[in-house]
Amino acid sequence: MKLIKPSGNESGRLYNRNYICNKKINAKVARIIDDVRREGDKALLRYTRRFDGVKLKIKDLKVSTSEINGAYQDLNPAIISSLKVVIENMTKFYKKQLKKSWRIKDKDIVLGEMINPIDSVGIYIPAGTAPLISTVYMTVLPAKVAGVERIVLVSPPNKYNSINPHILAVANLLGVKEVYKIGGAQAIAALAFGTKTIPKVSKIIGPGNPYVTEAKRQVYGYVDIDMLAGPSEVVIIASRSVDPKFVAADLAAQAEHAGGFSILITTSKSMAKVIKQFSDEGYVIKAKNLDEAVDIANRIAPEHLQLMVKNPQKILKSIRNAGAVFLGQYSPTAVGDYIAGPSHVLPTGGTAKFFSGLSTHDFLKSTHVISYSKKALENVAGDIEKIAALEGLTKHIESVKERFK
Repeated sequence: MKLIKPSGNESGRLYNRNYICNKKINAKVARIIDDVRREGDKALLRYTRRFDGVKLKIKDLKVSTSEINGAYQDLNPAIISSLKVVIENMTKFYKKQLKKSWRIKDKDIVLGEMINPIDSVGIYIPAGTAPLISTVYMTVLPAKVAGVERIVLVSPPNKYNSINPHILAVANLLGVKEVYKIGGAQAIAALAFGTKTIPKVSKIIGPGNPYVTEAKRQVYGYVDIDMLAGPSEVVIIASRSVDPKFVAADLAAQAEHAGGFSILITTSKSMAKVIKQFSDEGYVIKAKNLDEAVDIANRIAPEHLQLMVKNPQKILKSIRNAGAVFLGQYSPTAVGDYIAGPSHVLPTGGTAKFFSGLSTHDFLKSTHVISYSKKALENVAGDIEKIAALEGLTKHIESVKERFK
């Protein structure tokens, strides 16, 4: 690992990293989206053949019942018990998080907020060399707890003209009824604008490669999206009281992801020396004290932040920017990736400064409720007139006056 200073060019690049600015990718994605909007299923088949090397017919796009049934043959029955633990943990966590409708009454005025789930969501599950089976339940369950009725899953087909059987089986166990064999930017376009085979959705979530991420950026506004995800990342703040082997193992685990990177911030010279030798990948930053370590971590705003110090609770209150925080040396990111409860879909690339991890809030929308009696309206009619007159909106004034003629 490379030892760098808290200030300087290299640390500056960590503080200001950006994974979504590539003009060539932008142009290619724009062309793909336009083709899918104009040609629908025909474009999906063409791009699936070009990018995935799979020749499908229109009737093959949607995963059939027989394919789902066949997927269960490859599912180890032992995994079911593990999934039950996950489902219980996640359901408990996300039920606690749910927002509820509310109203307040003040004499002749009623104000409130009506909370409803969005009607549909499209979930992108990457495949490739490491199909992200855990991402299926990490994205589907928050949507289900929020009450989303239509959940659509898309994932690239493999060379056998199908989707990874574990992805199919887990999706089916969670009650997902629509699964389509499409990937890449074309899948995002289909979800955003709809085709004859795939009805459009209201929101798109899930991680993907740079083309998928750019496609999500370009369709935002036509539909909602969760966030723009980059490579997976971890920052570990570690003191000399922690076993260096734990730190090394967690840094290596994060580097295991394609494009993933790891950063150690430590106040200990001996810790920095030991960890620096364990790998060529990642960075080690030597901080003067824990306050500086926390400041560096907040500037990086990592996806995962591990506080491997003697009293992690003490410095937790100073953490402002992180997708998820893991306390102590027995809370590795792996526990959050697979089983703890909160979703592992988290902001990357420094976007934890303004994005949050996936939650039920991502699947709920708020409608304001306003009710005035005649007397209440009469009491504020003069105030409305004064403000509307400043804006020159005379019809607004008349709409109030009309009620008292």
